[in-house]
Amino acid sequence: MRSNRAALRTGVSLAATLPMVAGALALGIPAAHAADTPARSTLAGTKPAWATAQADKGATADSAAVNARVYLAGRDAKGLAALAKAVSDPNSAAYGTYLTAQQAQSRFGATQAQVAAVQAWLTKAGLQVTGTTQHYVSVRGDVASAEKAFGTQLHNYAKSGHTYRAPAKAATVPASLNDAVLTVTGLDNAPHRADAKDQLPAPAAVFKNAGPFSSYYGSNTASTLPTAYGSKIPYAVQGYTGKQLRAAYGAGKYTGKGVRVAITDAFASPTIAFDAATYAKAHGDAKWKSGQLTQVLPKTYTQTTECDASGWYGEETLDVEAVHAVAPDAGVTYVGAASCNDDDLLDALNKVVDNHLADIVSNSWGDIEANQTPDLAAAYDQTFQFGAVEGIGFYFSSGDDGDEVANTGTKQVDTPANSAWVTAVGGTSLAVGKGDSYLWETGWGTQKAVLAADGKSWTGFPGPFTSGAGGGTSKTVAEPFYQKGVVPNALAQANSAAGNRVVPDIAAIADPNTGFKVGQTQTFPDGSQQYSEYRIGGTSLAAPVIAAVQALAQQARGGKAIGFANPQIYAKYGTKVFHDVTDNPTGSGLAVARLDFVNGYDATGGVTTSVRSLGKDSSLSAVKGYDDVTGVGSPAKGYVESYRGKH
Repeated sequence: MRSNRAALRTGVSLAATLPMVAGALALGIPAAHAADTPARSTLAGTKPAWATAQADKGATADSAAVNARVYLAGRDAKGLAALAKAVSDPNSAAYGTYLTAQQAQSRFGATQAQVAAVQAWLTKAGLQVTGTTQHYVSVRGDVASAEKAFGTQLHNYAKSGHTYRAPAKAATVPASLNDAVLTVTGLDNAPHRADAKDQLPAPAAVFKNAGPFSSYYGSNTASTLPTAYGSKIPYAVQGYTGKQLRAAYGAGKYTGKGVRVAITDAFASPTIAFDAATYAKAHGDAKWKSGQLTQVLPKTYTQTTECDASGWYGEETLDVEAVHAVAPDAGVTYVGAASCNDDDLLDALNKVVDNHLADIVSNSWGDIEANQTPDLAAAYDQTFQFGAVEGIGFYFSSGDDGDEVANTGTKQVDTPANSAWVTAVGGTSLAVGKGDSYLWETGWGTQKAVLAADGKSWTGFPGPFTSGAGGGTSKTVAEPFYQKGVVPNALAQANSAAGNRVVPDIAAIADPNTGFKVGQTQTFPDGSQQYSEYRIGGTSLAAPVIAAVQALAQQARGGKAIGFANPQIYAKYGTKVFHDVTDNPTGSGLAVARLDFVNGYDATGGVTTSVRSLGKDSSLSAVKGYDDVTGVGSPAKGYVESYRGKH
């Protein structure tokens, strides 16, 4: 995988996303195995797009090491995709008729004969089988053996200032294994990893917000600072609490009782239980019950330096505390991956599916679509399809860099949020007023200008774009059935006349300037580790908030799993159960004032003052109706109740 999505610490934009979907995978159907020769079948998409003739630097040494995974197609890949659609579509006779994990595996998983045949083929080629699961066979060996097994040469290619190995043409498998092999990963060794988007100071260094603050939106006006958009502006909120978010998104009497939410990230915070309990007590959230928070962790961790393991602690903290704040009676199962690499993140997702650990899965990580390779996209989609037939829904944050132009130089979406089989969660700036009243939302997009030296104006107002909700039109994923008739053609056909997937599907609070308060154990300047709180945001906040709202909806539904929610979400489009979020909800420009400690924790190093404009998301715009910043909108009063009686 790759990444950037997680939370945004008040001041730092971080995003974490994933790798993704190819055109042939429009609805997650594995790429077709086109005939290569009578004896071999091609694994479409196994040669990455960056492995061009111009970038070719010659053959990789035969003795170089290769570690790869051969993912298994199972008994009926097309049947799996078809059933995943049928059980998720309210217009289907099979809607809501889910399989157990065992039934799904028995019906669609690989047979013992398929596994044995794949193992024999790999071993005969000179590769050593290092592991076998119901999803893949892992191998290691040298380049010469890998080339023999997969019928392609491996070359070195220049990419982004580095040299990486990749197949010179798409990999192939013996025709006799055409129905057994889904894809192979690991033949190219470019980084495939996700980042926790928050990259918090974590236990390594304390982070605190500087005041003054607003306790609710507009409660504290920055009367001594310059105006913005013709009026005085409020100070940023100190950080909303669960009580305020529950009111904003229409939680009502529902608490998520009887529902379990899984959260996947990499690694695991060693202080999560203490931090979550301390935070809940401090903010009036329900006390965690015995067994309500559980963790499923690997035996060992890898790539801890490359992945900045401690930087993921804040992401887990945000996800766990946000879910509990909005759905205080829901069970929470944290599933930590062994690293931030795709294979390990896939393992974490598959643990949820194989053991049906939850019906709702929140994921605040990912990567840009340009880094996605079709081989990994196929593996991810297979996991999401297995989840769908079991009644499991996956929610992915859409990214924190808007259209990605400022971040990558290319307009693109993030993955796996762009998968046709997940719910992509976009971001908003949220105004909650006095008495926990919902005032408005804008699409999250921030421009920043600092206070001039004389204190009388904002330098270069409104300033450059700093961060915003990810969104836009995929270049690789075909338009899914549930978006047709809702997503405007101008968006769906932006990259192809045939139409493509547009992100996001739904949205919630993300802007760190109207963010959420979290509590985490951090290391202070004197070396002590202490619990402290700070405001945070990003679509890494939006994803667990929507996951928690879905837990409320599932409770309203009598506990019956919602499953893959997109067909239901789009069926509700245009009704009053959504806030139709726009960039200009009040009729004039919106902004907040913010102060930040230069050193990140106190005023000894000085304080900077800035104005943060709202609703300025790169080239993306939140407009009336569906848009590529907030999707169909955010949950309104009545959204949770709309799931009642729909079994």
